[in-house]
Amino acid sequence: MANRSLRSGSVIVLAASLLLFSGCGLSYLFHAVAGEYQLLNGAVPVGEAMKNPSLSQSERAHLALVGRIKEFGVTELGLKKTSSYQTVNLEPHQPTIYVVCACPKDRLHPVTWWFPVVGNMPYLGFFDLESARLEKQKLVEKDLDAFIGVADAYSTLGWFKDPLTRNLIEASTLDFVETILHEMTHATLYVKGQGEFNEGLAVLVAKEGALLFMEKTFGPSDPLTEQARKSIHDERLFSSFLASLVDELNHVYQSPLSYQEKLAEREKVFASSLERFKLIESQFQTERFAPFEHAPMNNAFLISVMIYHRPYLLFEQALHRCGNSIKDMLQWLKNMAQEDGNMLVMMKERLERT
Repeated sequence: MANRSLRSGSVIVLAASLLLFSGCGLSYLFHAVAGEYQLLNGAVPVGEAMKNPSLSQSERAHLALVGRIKEFGVTELGLKKTSSYQTVNLEPHQPTIYVVCACPKDRLHPVTWWFPVVGNMPYLGFFDLESARLEKQKLVEKDLDAFIGVADAYSTLGWFKDPLTRNLIEASTLDFVETILHEMTHATLYVKGQGEFNEGLAVLVAKEGALLFMEKTFGPSDPLTEQARKSIHDERLFSSFLASLVDELNHVYQSPLSYQEKLAEREKVFASSLERFKLIESQFQTERFAPFEHAPMNNAFLISVMIYHRPYLLFEQALHRCGNSIKDMLQWLKNMAQEDGNMLVMMKERLERT
């Protein structure tokens, strides 16, 4: 999936939380439950699915890898063992998972929706495009920036037996491995209400873990292993570019300019950022971030990208601090999560002291 990098890596869906009071309307809750039920109800065991004649050779190869990926995640990376990805939904017309994000036009603070268990979430997930569009329109009418993205996968944080989906097994081998490790990370460590920390951690573990898995499974010189290295290279490059863009926008938003003046200045920043992106475009080794150049630039879109990609370099520092051991890094972060505070801020402070 060429657009994968600008899609939402995953969306958290917790049917259990929908049984309790939440900050969203009943129509949204019923919509989410119905969509999740459709995915779960249509799933069959992986072993049974591999006998399906409609599968391509690459899809069968991916299903055959599932057990090895999960075992590697548990034994080598310290991820939690769950019952997810033991089944697969092969329905040819599965609902796409759309993600709606929103943000004020004059600051990079995401609009959030509160749910039990997971706390404030910086997005809403929808199983049909029309519902997502209606929600976006409501947000736009409140003078907010809004954006609709597409998720690669969804997670119930290990509460339910999340199935693999057809679009996932149709993806590239690297995307397939990264996505499973990403979702396993959510089930291992998820800090309530801290979306950028949760997604940033999952991206780091997925990319570094996928490289280790490829090296062990296919060898250090295999093309798949080289793809994993290139993916990490591009993630570093894009994370650095994104951090610079965010700093520039925050300088405008925190200035004493009027609201209208800030909106005018931000358009200049958006335009200059696209020019800077074109200058570094030749340095990317994959096509993962190519769609950024044609994205609908506004604060909501940037928030949807920031959540996943901005903290990557910070998490790399944490990994290096822990001797490049994902297991040790996860334990360090779990200990930190026992304290009450912003995880990204605490990470930065402690890394600066070492």
